[in-house]
Amino acid sequence: MKWWVLTGILLTTGAQADLARRRDAVVEVVQRVSPAVVYIGTEQEVESRFRGGGRSFLEDFFGGQQAERRKVQGLGSGVIIDAAGTIVTNDHVIRGASAIHVVLADGRTLEAEVLGSDSTNDLAVLRVTAKEPLPTAKLGTSSDLMIGETVIAIGSPFGLSKTVTAGVVSATGRTFRAEDGSIYNDFVQTDAAINPGNSGGPLLNVDGEVIGINTAIFASAQGIGFAIPADKVRRIVEELTRFGKVRPSWVGIDAVDLPSNVAAQLGWDRSYGALVASVEPGSPAEQAGVRRGDVVAEMGGSRISDAEDFDTRVRGYPAKSAFPLVLFREGGMRTLQVTAAEFPSRLVESLAWERLGLRVKDNRGVLAVSGVRPGSAAQEIGLEPGDVILRVNNQPVPNSDAFREALLTARRGRSVLLLVRRGRYGYHITLPFQGQRL
Repeated sequence: MKWWVLTGILLTTGAQADLARRRDAVVEVVQRVSPAVVYIGTEQEVESRFRGGGRSFLEDFFGGQQAERRKVQGLGSGVIIDAAGTIVTNDHVIRGASAIHVVLADGRTLEAEVLGSDSTNDLAVLRVTAKEPLPTAKLGTSSDLMIGETVIAIGSPFGLSKTVTAGVVSATGRTFRAEDGSIYNDFVQTDAAINPGNSGGPLLNVDGEVIGINTAIFASAQGIGFAIPADKVRRIVEELTRFGKVRPSWVGIDAVDLPSNVAAQLGWDRSYGALVASVEPGSPAEQAGVRRGDVVAEMGGSRISDAEDFDTRVRGYPAKSAFPLVLFREGGMRTLQVTAAEFPSRLVESLAWERLGLRVKDNRGVLAVSGVRPGSAAQEIGLEPGDVILRVNNQPVPNSDAFREALLTARRGRSVLLLVRRGRYGYHITLPFQGQRL
């Protein structure tokens, strides 16, 4: 009788054959890819207030509380996508961290630096340095995912490292509102268990390719997990690696909610959709064939509920990414391919002037108002040339470049909060955005 030795255990030829039979595609994927999956530990300093012993309630109420700084530990997962040490994880895993360390599958611990992160898509890119090439996982494609195909999730749920779960692709192109109110779009849904600590780990197909990055932002869900699709991951990783951020996307559509009487006039009998109020000349939308009066029914494979949903979904696509847009026009449906572009710098001044009523300029190390449009909200509230703008939506704006960046981030909102200094005094002013949304 022949004997075989496997990890210190003697096996007969029959037992060895039985082992080979049980070693299916899932087992092979786990054995091949798990060395590239890492545990991510974070450290964050938080401040808490407490009342000192022996103090009265009134003393504490009128400012007698003491501050205590303490360190809070966090955990998550990640996956190494190149031998140089590039790691993909979730933004919420490392957000606010003062220190990040990565534990490799072989037990080594390495300090990590953040190359870039994007809260809109919940992705972050880290970099670690090792003395030798690191094990990697191949970033695959998600455009050909099939509903029902087998997928495998690897991560560290609740700190339990090297945990494997398996399931199927339940749906693609999912849009949902997370428990913190954030809206996420174009996600892969799976029934493979994804729990806190799984966040940032890979979702794999049976070929061992990463087809998504798991995210546990729907903590109360049972049997419902979500992953950021690989095609989106690839685009965002490129943006974060090259620029440290995802450049604002722009398609040039001003969408508004669709009133029922207008929907009836157009022949649109559905309870969802957004109306194209205008299309910016020369924009990606115009080039794709979008027209004023079209009803946007779907984007990226899922329905558009209203104008806010449309705006949120556009922000989820980085510049230069393409997506299908399903429109209702003249009684029929048509699908157009739109490629988002980076927001043109030529429109930023127009954004400030037309929608806020302001012109600004750099002046001796500060950002000053140089003009106020007659009839604008800025004029009505009393802003004057010479006023200094210190912050936009609590973001410091020391110069015109920072002002432009802040406006690009804020442009989809209904208003913007300014901190303005006049003389020795500072004022918080809320200006509504007016006119067309760019």
